[in-house]
Amino acid sequence: MTNIVVTAPFPADLMDKIRAAAGEHKVEQIELPYNRWPAGQQTDAEIYYAFTGGVPTPEQAPNLRWIQAHWAGVDSLIDSPVWHSDIRITSASGIHAPNMAEYALAQMLAWAHHIPSWVIHQQQGTWPKGRWDKFVPAELRGKTLGIVGYGSIGREIARLAKPFGLRILVTKRDARHPEDNGYTIAGTGDPTGQLPDRIYPGEATRSMAAECDFLVITLPLTAKTKHLFDEEMLRELKSTCYLINIGRGSIIDEKALVRALKKGWIAGAGLDVFEKEPLPEDSPLWQMDNVLLTPHISGFTPKYDRRAVDLFTTNLRHYLAGEPLLNLVDREAGY
Repeated sequence: MTNIVVTAPFPADLMDKIRAAAGEHKVEQIELPYNRWPAGQQTDAEIYYAFTGGVPTPEQAPNLRWIQAHWAGVDSLIDSPVWHSDIRITSASGIHAPNMAEYALAQMLAWAHHIPSWVIHQQQGTWPKGRWDKFVPAELRGKTLGIVGYGSIGREIARLAKPFGLRILVTKRDARHPEDNGYTIAGTGDPTGQLPDRIYPGEATRSMAAECDFLVITLPLTAKTKHLFDEEMLRELKSTCYLINIGRGSIIDEKALVRALKKGWIAGAGLDVFEKEPLPEDSPLWQMDNVLLTPHISGFTPKYDRRAVDLFTTNLRHYLAGEPLLNLVDREAGY
């Protein structure tokens, strides 16, 4: 009998769904103190649903064969002992696509239509002089959108953006194979990779980025992507470009970004992630009128847990049937 340990605080109806998928196999729901696996505690789990980065070591879980993460980015596991074992790790990639794509589109529309200025003038109670020049929108139609990382989120951004008449450029690690082999929610994304006007390999990110009016980062954080957007890269962008980051904060060198925003190397930035979170109170980003900040919320949705359980139960059935798992993490790539 397979023992399955779930550390997420799923409600009873979602646990019932997991138990139904598990059949005769044992399912145990536990709560981790301080979101860490207790030192010295053993488990006979063969399957482990990780709600946080708190996972047992291979020595604490000698029967462990598979970890399903509750999140898409697995960078928190890279320094853990399980990363250097033969235990399979799968991510929750794909379940965030609808809400994160809408967030990216909201940022683009906000900048194109000067929505931050709407709010400021409403709060001030003023009818501004020269309102036509101040508020004339920069229509999305005919603009160039760049998506750095064409996974499930990037594909859903492309699907939503296409009807707006944007030219869409994307980067993909293996540009020769545009199809999506990961987990997707029905009706979302770009399964065959047909929506972009051009697909660039990751090595050509700088060339692609230099053409964009809006540039959305959806990359995971790895050794290769850390500070990918450094001063040199930021200087390559158009002065009219808006940079939107919904990947990981450390993909951008934040000090270089502040300089870029102050000196006008780029027009503005929409940031949901930061190098240090919460964003420090003394960060100059708080006071900049060409920045829209949110506190790392683009990946959240009231439907998150249900979508996560849909993915887990699908993968659980695959595992019990001896079939390949979806979203299997490539340790060499880091995601």
